[in-house]
Order: sequence, then structure tokens, then C-alpha cells
Amino acid sequence: MFRGRSAHMLDAKGRLSIPARFRDVLKAKNDSRLILTNQPSCLVAYPFEEWRLIEEKFAKYTIGPPDIIKFKRYFLGAAVECTLDGQGRILIPPSLREEAGLQREVMLTGMLNYFEIWSKERLDEELSSARDNFDKFSDDIFKMETSV
Repeated sequence: MFRGRSAHMLDAKGRLSIPARFRDVLKAKNDSRLILTNQPSCLVAYPFEEWRLIEEKFAKYTIGPPDIIKFKRYFLGAAVECTLDGQGRILIPPSLREEAGLQREVMLTGMLNYFEIWSKERLDEELSSARDNFDKFSDDIFKMETSV
């Protein structure tokens, strides 16, 4: 599982070093491939097998509700496969770096079965918002747990 948060630097070519603890997760899956795609504020990185499950869910929507098609276009349409190089780095394409506002300083955040790649500034804002609303969020999560 991907856990924790860490600060990293993109090099001039847009390469990002993946932390050893995240590489260990990939190594346990016997696969060094990640699928990167965008979300409105950051990038997300899925191990290849996790991504295949997402694709299977969306495959049934070849035509359908316009909102699902729009979401597919944004989320699936931006997806790229990245393989870790010998130094444990991935190359983030310029279009994805631009979409996420990534400059030199980036933050990686483990989200259990995937991890996020944030610009430091955007993550600081997101964490501030989460901190300010922590009680509400934890209450909402507890309510979800008890209703299942």
C-alpha cells in the first residue's frame, strides 16, 4: 500500500524519483509500470494492475450519460504509461505537468492503492482546507461507515 507524504524535485527533463517505499510496492506486484493521469488539482499514479480494474469499470460505458463520457475523456484520455528507469524515476509528460501546475518542487501522497503527485503550493492549500474541515470530514466518513 502507498502511504505517507514526501517532498521531491523534478529535474529539468521532468523526471521524478519515486520513493523507495513506493517502489517496494511496485516490486511486490512484479511490475514497474505506473499509469499517470490528471485530476483537477494533481496527478494520480496507479500501478498497472490497479489501472486495469478502472478501465474494466469504464469499458461498459461506450455510449451513455454525457457526464460519464466527459469524465472518461478527461480522466482516461490523459492516461499515460510510465516505466521506472534504472534509477527509480518516471518521466512526467509536459502536458500532465502543465495540467497539475508542477514546477520543480512536488509532493507525493500515498493513497493506499495509488499515489498523488502535487505541486507543493496546491497541496499546501488542500491540506489547509482539510485541516480546517477535519471534524466535518471525519464525521462524514464515520456516517458512511455506519450506513454500510
